[in-house]
Amino acid sequence: MFKTVLFPIDQSRESRQAAETVADVVKVHGSRLFLLSVVEAPDGEAGTNVMTSPEAIAELLESAKAIFTQQGIEAETIEREGKPAFIICDVADEIEADLIIMGCRGLGLTDEGASDSVTNRVINLSPCPVLIVP
Repeated sequence: MFKTVLFPIDQSRESRQAAETVADVVKVHGSRLFLLSVVEAPDGEAGTNVMTSPEAIAELLESAKAIFTQQGIEAETIEREGKPAFIICDVADEIEADLIIMGCRGLGLTDEGASDSVTNRVINLSPCPVLIVP
């Protein structure tokens, strides 16, 4: 059913907690797993928690990949630069994802609050179903 799963990750606790659900879904469906992290260039509007270091992103992706490898899951990594919600949806479209799994609140929460969160934007723009892990 879910041949290709996209798991956007950041350094948030919610992202780490969603990893268990991702592993379960991938194992049950024999899915191909893509890990995505987005480097967001600072533009003056972003908060202090935005992931702007390519080195931090690369390290995060490698450690996440290692966690899945320990569970017998092969994961492919993708690193992109831009606005997280738009990049997540673009990558989902590019890889023809059948499902996006993400934590309910990552580090991209804006000053405007949850109504303008990355998660909310992905839900509204996604080309495929989105599973939000609380």
